[in-house]
Amino acid sequence: MNVIVVGSGIAGLTAALHAHESGHVVTLVTKGALGDGSTGFAQGGVAGVYGAGDSAQRHARDTMDAGAGLSDEAAVSILVAEGAARIAELITRGVAFDRSPDGQLLLGREAAHSHARIVHAGGDATGAAISRALSYAVRDTDITIVEEAFLVDLMIVDGVARGIRTLIDGASGELDADAVILATGGAGHLYAHTTNPAGTTGDGIAAALRAGAAVADLEFVQFHPTILDSSPAFLISEAVRGEGATLIDSDGRRFMFDVHPDGELAPRDVVSRAIARQAAAQGSPVRLDATMLGTTMLARRFPTIDRVTRERGFDWAREPIPVTPAAHYLMGGIVTDLDGRTSIPGLFAVGEVARTGVHGANRLASNSLLEGAVFGARAAAALVAPAPATASTPVRAWRDDILPSNHLAALPFSRAALQQLMWDHVGLLRTDEGLAHAREVIRAWRAGLDASHSVADHEDANLLLLADETVSAALRRTESVGAHFREPALIGV
Repeated sequence: MNVIVVGSGIAGLTAALHAHESGHVVTLVTKGALGDGSTGFAQGGVAGVYGAGDSAQRHARDTMDAGAGLSDEAAVSILVAEGAARIAELITRGVAFDRSPDGQLLLGREAAHSHARIVHAGGDATGAAISRALSYAVRDTDITIVEEAFLVDLMIVDGVARGIRTLIDGASGELDADAVILATGGAGHLYAHTTNPAGTTGDGIAAALRAGAAVADLEFVQFHPTILDSSPAFLISEAVRGEGATLIDSDGRRFMFDVHPDGELAPRDVVSRAIARQAAAQGSPVRLDATMLGTTMLARRFPTIDRVTRERGFDWAREPIPVTPAAHYLMGGIVTDLDGRTSIPGLFAVGEVARTGVHGANRLASNSLLEGAVFGARAAAALVAPAPATASTPVRAWRDDILPSNHLAALPFSRAALQQLMWDHVGLLRTDEGLAHAREVIRAWRAGLDASHSVADHEDANLLLLADETVSAALRRTESVGAHFREPALIGV
């Protein structure tokens, strides 16, 4: 088969390698350079190595608990059952995970994990190590690599995915295929504050929506609790809290145990909301205190964070550093089965762009890299067994059934305005009134948006489509669960 893989994070690179090794002709298309994307920024590690007293069953239970009971049990079972093989494969492909002097893999612990089971590389540079090794592996094959190529749309022929439309250096083009695997990541740039690199504008999900693919759980957006409160956004890994760092208020008091019995190691949604509320109440950022870990340990275990915080003027070995939440990961996406198949025959989705069901309402820390590796491999294996065609109705690109009110239609659109609207009303803390207002503004902007020509134009259209779908999903889910939190009145963040 001729297979196109779109995206070059851990999910896309794994899918491309496995498809190539199975004898398929593979073309890997990536928006930036090979290996660009969120994977390279991942600090914490890959969950799935079990020490004494731990097991895959315990990992599955932690995943289900973090997902607020909405994770798909079958998908979680596959994740933890196949995780060890995928981690071993990463080692074989050249990822040098950190080890003790006697050669044992060093295991870290992060929030909502009941045991230390997370392997890491370079201390806090796991994603970079994985991206580098898998990119080298891909370049060492005859996989065709197309860089700096923007995904405009999917090519659907008789209900089957048969390729993609691209924009490269301003020129439109088409690439034919027997199957397409989307691995384009999430949509962090829906929000004013995000850990995601600039290219995460929801392109794959938007293209799948326009083609009529089923999506789900877009309301579940995970906000990472601890981003250094200094521009540009820089993530302070959850592993820092796993090693013993604490969150303190303006008086130096730990406040997380007022909110959850697990304190700083509560699920991410709980910690993020607590930080936002505390910061609003005291009128200043919450601080992360890692001073008890000492200069030597911080520099050895977290060399990247240590370097960047010092470059920003913070000596985190001597004083607590200010932190704030930011949009980090999308639990929802294109609905897939356990082999990455979507509702459109010939179209697969893996990684953050997919809704496998693993994450439920709130992703367990360090499960994302694992999911990308596990389901990237499964999708490649499923290429020999396409699912039968199913009917689908394409989503219209423009909402001409929604008539915006005059005052909203006059509001000027900009990406920054959209991101602030989403942050204010579709972020950590949501209300009926705020969600309804956001949807009305978004639909007014969509109705007035000009045709897309440049990459930026297409990105704006994709972000608006994703924003519309996200806020609509949030309005439909009236109960608070996991990362989706409804309350009577907004609390400023």
